[in-house]
Amino acid sequence: MVFDVGGQTLAAIEAIRAGVPGSVAGPDDEMANGNGALMRVLPLALWHRGPIEALLADAMSQSRVTHGHARSQLCCALYCAWARREMDDSIDSWALATSDVRRFVRGNRKLEQELEQNIRPDRHAGGGGTGYVVDSLPSARLALLETSYEAAVKRAVSLGNDTDTTAAIAGGIAGIRYGYEGIPSRWLEGLSESALVHPLADQLLTTLGFASRKESA
Repeated sequence: MVFDVGGQTLAAIEAIRAGVPGSVAGPDDEMANGNGALMRVLPLALWHRGPIEALLADAMSQSRVTHGHARSQLCCALYCAWARREMDDSIDSWALATSDVRRFVRGNRKLEQELEQNIRPDRHAGGGGTGYVVDSLPSARLALLETSYEAAVKRAVSLGNDTDTTAAIAGGIAGIRYGYEGIPSRWLEGLSESALVHPLADQLLTTLGFASRKESA
């Protein structure tokens, strides 16, 4: 198995090595809107216990380390709001998350324009599974029209293009929705680096006050 980093992350690492503070290391030009920060942000939403406004601000801050453009930052905020609403068992978590982010950016013309003109959260679920951060969310929403964890992840992969990241983004929400028990056992048994991943998962569950994987099995 091959592991690597995206171009934007590599640029951010090089900037930090050159002395640029991590909080502003991420490229911020319009072409620097890959989905790397979006892919990694879910643990923040799972861990965060502050008000929604603090969660959204922190989601944007974590994006800036590698993806500094406002578009990437807002997509991370929107995803975290979506996850928070899923954890609250909301009926229409996406619509509520959209309202959360709209309230958060109200009065900031730049962020409002990015949200409404470029991200356009009211668009129908659907996307091409590309690495563009704006395409990633509707692609994940399309996958989540399926009614199981397995089907959602497979739908994400079937879109092609940036299959691993789209599946990770959709799978994060599907994991909240269907729980650990919704993940096929054959996938867990074949998980790469399971000796590292499983203890971390148990530690996160314990921190959040949930039963460990073994206890919930």
